[in-house]
Amino acid sequence: MSRPAADVSKRKAWVMAARPHTLPAGTAPVIVGVGVAVHDGVFALFPTLAALVGALLIQIGTNFANDYFDAVKGADTDEREGFTRVTASGLIEPDEVKRAIIVTYGLAIGVGLYLVAIGGVPILFVGLSGIAAGILYTGGPYPYGYYGLGDLFVFVYFGVFAVVGTYYVQAASTMADLFPLWVPSGTVSLAVVVASLPAATLSTAILNVNNIRDIETDRKAGKRTLAVILGDRLSRLEYVFMIGTAYVVPVVFAFDSDFGLPALLPLLTLPLAVSVTLTVLTESGGDVLDPALERTGQVMVAHAVLFAVGLALPQVI
Repeated sequence: MSRPAADVSKRKAWVMAARPHTLPAGTAPVIVGVGVAVHDGVFALFPTLAALVGALLIQIGTNFANDYFDAVKGADTDEREGFTRVTASGLIEPDEVKRAIIVTYGLAIGVGLYLVAIGGVPILFVGLSGIAAGILYTGGPYPYGYYGLGDLFVFVYFGVFAVVGTYYVQAASTMADLFPLWVPSGTVSLAVVVASLPAATLSTAILNVNNIRDIETDRKAGKRTLAVILGDRLSRLEYVFMIGTAYVVPVVFAFDSDFGLPALLPLLTLPLAVSVTLTVLTESGGDVLDPALERTGQVMVAHAVLFAVGLALPQVI
């Protein structure tokens, strides 16, 4: 493991378990959802804040769950590179991490009750299935993250569902009826689905870097991530595809007269994206790929902010 337990305080260990470098995957989609909502005139503050808090709690709960289940299943060994796992390294007892999973997801459900009242059955489904997917990623009898399906989970839940869901609860809050049984007309548009793709691909790219770094140790532990299945070369090409898609989507919006040239603002982050992509394509080892993972998160947040601004600008100027 990358850091001796004696060198880390309990408070710092909990911060490490939450994995702050992954939180852009929870924050950026909400930002994009707000940008589309402002453009469409359905922005609502309180549903947005609740969506943000809920998304971050689910992200942190999933991080705790991954840390715990990877340790108890033996996937985290002393050979593993990268950020320290607190359960496997003995920094925090497994029972404490398990309780943290329950508390974090419980808080997410508490916040989600407000969103469910607004969004009804669709949000109930997305919220509960998201929590279940976070646990079953590395837990349960068939942890799908060990069978190459983790990338799909991240793409759907930390991309498409997160952006569209953020937009949906704002649009639904403008309607009189509480707890709709299905998606009311006018609360989801094709534009917001397409706008979710950069968040989906960039969040998947974050996971991709993590899994490229761990290919050898995951293979030995019997953890067949998509990176293990594809191999080193194709996994790095997957990263290129995910990053590239994030920059094609703003161009598509720029050709739409409802959005126009402001939608190209995310292209300002292209130099950073190219720099980190070259690192992922040419380097190996946790000492290089860990910073690349963090920089991918920075690209995701910067891209999301600029994309949201670009989408909203035609409405506010």
